[in-house]
Amino acid sequence: MRNFPVFIFVCFLLVSPAVSNASEVYKKNKRTLVIPVQSSPRLRFGADKLAKSLSLIGYDVKIVQKDKLPVGNELIVIGTRGDALLEGLSGSSVKRPGKEGFNITYDKNKCLIIEGSDPSGALYGCMELEALLKKTGKLPVNISLTDQPEMVLRGTCIGLQKPEYLPGRDVYEYPYTPESFPWFYDKALWLKYLDMMVENRYNSLYLWNGHPFASLVRLKDYPYAVEVDDATFKKNEEMFRFLAEEADKRGIWVIQMFYNIIIPKPFAEKHHLKTQDRNRPIIPLISDYTRKSIAAFVEKYPNVGLLVALGEAMEGVGQDDIEWFTKTIIPGVKDGLKAAGIQHEPPIVLRAHDTDAPSVMAAALPLYKNLYTENKFNGEALTTYEPRGSWAALHRKLSNIGTVHIANVHILANLEPFRYGSADFIQKSVQAMNKIYGAKGLHLYPQSGYWDWPYTADKLGNRQLQLDRDWIWYKEWARYAWNSTRDRNEEINYWGQELAAKYGTDLTAGKAILNAYEASGEISPKLLRRYGITDGNRQTLTLGMLMTQLINPYRYGLFTLMYESEAPEGEMIIEYAEKEWKKQGHIGETPVQVAREVVEHGKKALMAINEAEPAVTRDTAEFRRLKNDMYCYDAMANFYAEKVKSALWVLRYKYSNEINDLEKALPLLQKSVDHYARLVKLTENDYLYANSMQTKQRKIPMRGVDKTFIHWKEMLPVFTKELDHFKRSIDSLKSAGTGKASEPERFKNATVKVLSGNETYLIAKDALVFTDSVAHIKDVAEQLIGLKGLKLAKAQQIKSGTTLKFSNTAPVKVLVGFFNQKDPAYLKAPELETDASANNYGQSEIKISNALVLAGYPPLNVHAYSFGAGTNTLTLGKGACMVLGFISDAQEMRIYNAGLDGKGKDIDWLFE
Repeated sequence: MRNFPVFIFVCFLLVSPAVSNASEVYKKNKRTLVIPVQSSPRLRFGADKLAKSLSLIGYDVKIVQKDKLPVGNELIVIGTRGDALLEGLSGSSVKRPGKEGFNITYDKNKCLIIEGSDPSGALYGCMELEALLKKTGKLPVNISLTDQPEMVLRGTCIGLQKPEYLPGRDVYEYPYTPESFPWFYDKALWLKYLDMMVENRYNSLYLWNGHPFASLVRLKDYPYAVEVDDATFKKNEEMFRFLAEEADKRGIWVIQMFYNIIIPKPFAEKHHLKTQDRNRPIIPLISDYTRKSIAAFVEKYPNVGLLVALGEAMEGVGQDDIEWFTKTIIPGVKDGLKAAGIQHEPPIVLRAHDTDAPSVMAAALPLYKNLYTENKFNGEALTTYEPRGSWAALHRKLSNIGTVHIANVHILANLEPFRYGSADFIQKSVQAMNKIYGAKGLHLYPQSGYWDWPYTADKLGNRQLQLDRDWIWYKEWARYAWNSTRDRNEEINYWGQELAAKYGTDLTAGKAILNAYEASGEISPKLLRRYGITDGNRQTLTLGMLMTQLINPYRYGLFTLMYESEAPEGEMIIEYAEKEWKKQGHIGETPVQVAREVVEHGKKALMAINEAEPAVTRDTAEFRRLKNDMYCYDAMANFYAEKVKSALWVLRYKYSNEINDLEKALPLLQKSVDHYARLVKLTENDYLYANSMQTKQRKIPMRGVDKTFIHWKEMLPVFTKELDHFKRSIDSLKSAGTGKASEPERFKNATVKVLSGNETYLIAKDALVFTDSVAHIKDVAEQLIGLKGLKLAKAQQIKSGTTLKFSNTAPVKVLVGFFNQKDPAYLKAPELETDASANNYGQSEIKISNALVLAGYPPLNVHAYSFGAGTNTLTLGKGACMVLGFISDAQEMRIYNAGLDGKGKDIDWLFE
């Protein structure tokens, strides 16, 4: 050991010539980056990034600004088409790529030229060369490369929204404050996120908020509308300008989204209005305030775009949408441009959600040209890369208008919270956007945890950032938005290398991790599109489903568009069971097929992730979490598969009346509960929650209020109770020999004083129900007989909607009957997919299905609106419905199907 210092000295002498030689090489590798004198921030940003990368691999780099090429043969010339700097260079303009495109080539004097078609193209050209440097460690000797993006807009979104409501506020009402959004004021985090975006060549950032204006602008006419204090207001101004400036450097357009019609709380209180009222007509005061808010915003932030959501917070499809867009929003934008002295029109994106977007665009385009349209890709989920039906037709109609149409990958309620990274599924989805929808833009939501940005649901000491965990989600969508036609075999190698680098493995193990992502990536899409109730975020797929939700989905407000448009042709569970009983042939993707396939996908995912594990040397903690997610997917797939097989035997009993069919269902249901118990163990110490939206909007599998039923461990007792009830039901059937549930007691009329002057009548067969029609009750559920219904004018309901005023000394429920058929003349039942306020009174769930039949009308489903004691107003939208009476809020309402549609008996009682 005592000779060790001498050994070190000798070694230093031996290697010092090599160090000296390396230094000489370093000095020789000089490069001068030449950019125009009047360079855009984007071009300068790209040149700076390239210079830093060259320095890291040993080049001596400097940047100079010239409009004439300097002497030298170690030049990298960066410019945009038409720049004086590029004139006369032989490699320049070999090809002419389109918007955001670039050429990289050498001229005859060995100058390396990066020519962008515009500043963004120059930026992306610099990034392309930078990527080559990282891959090879040196500048290319020969290169002739031209590239441009396939999609015009490639954007991500961040919600300034929270998992729960703020005190005293409603959905979407979140002022920009440090208390609610501390991350919004974190400049380092913003720079990290924006750098991720530019690395992936995203060019648009959407900020979602119900009403941002009261946090960002102060109006002379409405100073009291500001929702934040002066210090916060100044911080918001600074942050918004900082964000817009830093985004612009990176070629990113910031787009502020807002809902209509939402007004700020102080404004609403001063004028004795509600902040939100879907059925409120457009009134001059609100229109004036909104127009002036938009004008002030455009004047203050002229480089920021707007995303307009006409539907949901205001009444959906109708003339009001057109009026609001053309007489309030567009004039507001024009007022702002005039005040700022700006000639060019900033882009406005019209969201097609819950509005007749083609009609709105037809009215708006003569007034304003720089318009875009946007619509959800698979609703609020990811279900298929083969969209069809009316949803695909709407996308194509919007694409054919002649403006850019954007596909919005929205919420992802069925993927939350497990990791997702199927390159194959995502590539095919982007191809569908292009080929089936005709979309030329991508608007991408976070993979999970949208309502809890910037954190994931992972249970860690320090909360994990979505930006870090879901890197592959952002990278895959961006890669295919740039070019969706990449060769599949080459993509397997590409992602295998990316994952190998991430986890320190060889290529074989990297490909195995990709295989795990892609096998697991089929599970949630297939489960939701074949078994689910809705593509919306009122359903949390990974928490499971009740048996009644599988065997009687219409009771839970089945969103049929998901089956008709956002899934391959196929059959629901109830359709499959009926065809089996009638010995009819099956069509397309079946429930049994999906049950088999998802179990196989789970097996493949586990095999692949376990194959890769021994080779992992880097980021081992994250790999363990990824592996655990694969086991979660497998447990979830088996839970659903066994439960669906059980449901099919239960539905067979509906036709056969054979208790033996229920006995065959029982062990399958037991297996599903066992698999769910495994899922609970896998998630209990790894996840904080399953769903980031933890409000009353969540309905399936269980209604979530005050952050209840957000974790799998809360659902296991529910599924166990369901199983135990089923066992008792079978035992009761065996002993009693009957297949009927006990009849519910008749409802009792509550004491209510109707202040709106409506005539009452007793619910019974042959009773007349409208003041202007001879429509009479043909059949009615026993439980409703004797209630005091309100006679309404059907024509007035269709024209203006329904408003009831009443007073009550104790809490009551108002029972409202909705016709269960889509028709413009019928009031649409409460639907959380399009109306976030659809459960404000507990009304979104059907209480009694097929409960009453009017002669010549479809059956009605009964919903219940709860009101506290006092003077109350119930406002319903346009369309015919029935108000069936008032009952005590304390009176029990057993949910069931009265069966007056002639489609068979109710068997939900087997499980509840």
